[in-house]
Amino acid sequence: MAGWPEALRRATADKAPLVEAFATANLAFLVLDVYLAHSANSFHRWAEWIPLGFAAAGALALGVNLALPRPFDSPRGRWIGILVAAGAILVGIAGLLWHLGSRFFQEFTLRALVYSAPFIAPLAFTGIGFLVLLNRLVPHDSAEWARWLVLLALGGFIGNFGLSLVDHAQNGFFNPLEWLAVAAAALGVGYLLLPVLVTVTRAYLRIGILVLGLEALVAVVGFAAHVLPVFGAADVPLRERVIYGAPVFAPLLFADLAALAALALWALNDATRTTPVPETTGAAAD
Repeated sequence: MAGWPEALRRATADKAPLVEAFATANLAFLVLDVYLAHSANSFHRWAEWIPLGFAAAGALALGVNLALPRPFDSPRGRWIGILVAAGAILVGIAGLLWHLGSRFFQEFTLRALVYSAPFIAPLAFTGIGFLVLLNRLVPHDSAEWARWLVLLALGGFIGNFGLSLVDHAQNGFFNPLEWLAVAAAALGVGYLLLPVLVTVTRAYLRIGILVLGLEALVAVVGFAAHVLPVFGAADVPLRERVIYGAPVFAPLLFADLAALAALALWALNDATRTTPVPETTGAAAD
């Protein structure tokens, strides 16, 4: 009889359902995130309702499909995934262009870039779309699937680095603690870049436990820093404090991306079991 660790390893050999659940949960959360962000101008333009409606419909479709048999390789599961993925990618790219707006395209200045609507934020939809697409187009038990997952986690950290830098630049990094977010995002980018470029050792992958733990800690610290001011101005209605204050949920992106990166490194570590890899630290060429 297989021991508990071996039984657990077999039960979680296919990481695709976990990635699909991650994508579904993130789409569902974007309903709240988009609602709060676009409430700042009371959904001034009708198009601002599109990402909210798509996030709700996409999360529902993926969630129902995931609960049914063969969510990835059946015709139903394949087409639901492809349609949701294509819609998410288009919504993300359209949102990026919409947020940059005419001012940036007319001026092409750093000031216009910093003070535009958070232009990187809509790319969360695009990233989720690629995750869903990955589950339909690449075999889940392959090293290729794991490497693509690492690449998508890296893309998330690159986007988070841009968000942390641009958002905090709006107030000139008034609080020195704001540099912590930039440094943590840069650390995530640097760590995940190497497995994308070369074949790393399992020892390097294990270091990820520490790196991703630090990212989760930054999420907690940042969330506290964003939430505490919400309760510091009792003369302002709570709804206005949440909508017009620092984005309450933004720091949680560090923990969210850390979870995705953990899945990616876990899958990559499992993929290396079939290939002899030295246990020493460092990287080896493909």
